[in-house]
Amino acid sequence: MAGILAWFWNERFWLPHNVTWADLKNTEEATFPQAEDLYLAFPLAFCIFMVRLIFERFIAKPCAIALNIQANGPQTAQPNAILEKVFTAITKHPDEKRLEGLSKQLDWDVRSIQRWFRQRRNQEKPSTLTRFCESMWRFSFYLYVFSYGVRFLKQTPWLWNTRHCWYNYPYQPLTADLHYYYILELSFYWSLMVSQFTDIKRKDFGIMFLHHLATIFLITFSYVNNMARVGTLVLCLHDSADALLEAAKMANYAKFQKMCDLLFVMFAVVFITTRLGIFPLWVLNTTLFESWEIVGPYPSWWVFNLLLLLLQGLNCFWSYLIVKIACKTVSKGKVSKDDRSDIESSSDDEDSEPPGKKPHSSTTTNGTSGTNGYLLTGPCSVDD
Repeated sequence: MAGILAWFWNERFWLPHNVTWADLKNTEEATFPQAEDLYLAFPLAFCIFMVRLIFERFIAKPCAIALNIQANGPQTAQPNAILEKVFTAITKHPDEKRLEGLSKQLDWDVRSIQRWFRQRRNQEKPSTLTRFCESMWRFSFYLYVFSYGVRFLKQTPWLWNTRHCWYNYPYQPLTADLHYYYILELSFYWSLMVSQFTDIKRKDFGIMFLHHLATIFLITFSYVNNMARVGTLVLCLHDSADALLEAAKMANYAKFQKMCDLLFVMFAVVFITTRLGIFPLWVLNTTLFESWEIVGPYPSWWVFNLLLLLLQGLNCFWSYLIVKIACKTVSKGKVSKDDRSDIESSSDDEDSEPPGKKPHSSTTTNGTSGTNGYLLTGPCSVDD
């Protein structure tokens, strides 16, 4: 174990040439980031999760009820032992062959069986009230942490001149505000890593998991080798659009469509400007070029920049989704499609028709109303 730890904390990987861990030990004159500080993130992540539960229960839920957001979930599928057994033991998405078999067994038309499976899947999805509470929690936290980041960075020299991120590196003292900012952000992303498995699941679950993982690695890397100054720029820049997105979701859940559209446009402008403009031209420029000039590359420098480039790739992916939704907004006149939502619904005519005997005149096997039985609907949400 000692050999493994010595290999992992190899100074030639983590630190620039001629710098040792002993040089970065805390003294009476200066405090530097220590790897063991990051252990604080785990109990704090648990505290954040508990605060979230209290916030959603006693603050977000009353706000939702005041806005007439109901806790009613999707339409409940009628009880059927055969279909329930197939749903729980075999598949939640039966193929055409299985649908035909169930149709003959139950003497139902295929369309009604498709509708039953859709309604049964939707029963496991959260209600609009649950979604509103989740968005209100994230909106509140993002607004707080972004406001704190802006207030903190306004007092720092590296906000106005990024070369200060590398002057006298890595012998840059750790201030109490910077330490608090870093641990709070790391704790929040650890809480997101855990709660992602219990929150509303969307189609980009894997991408979001990769995003949270990359963010945690970035925060950890930049803290351990004292790249915290440029790390604060990355954190604050990426927090800038998140509150607007959650506000747009909340407006959508409350059926304030015009406000939702306006907030979504504001979010799209801020997101694309910061992620595709300011981030590469400002942050990546200083981590790739200014740091090379002032400090020079070393192994963990390469890893840190590769993680930043991975983050930029994710930014491009989400920007594509935002532009896609924006184009639909222009064509349809409102933000009505959520490319990440997995709540399924159907046309009013289809949902109002009760399951019945198979019609003799026509049988549908590819869905209804030209949608193959599925319409993906939901709030305007392309999460960070």
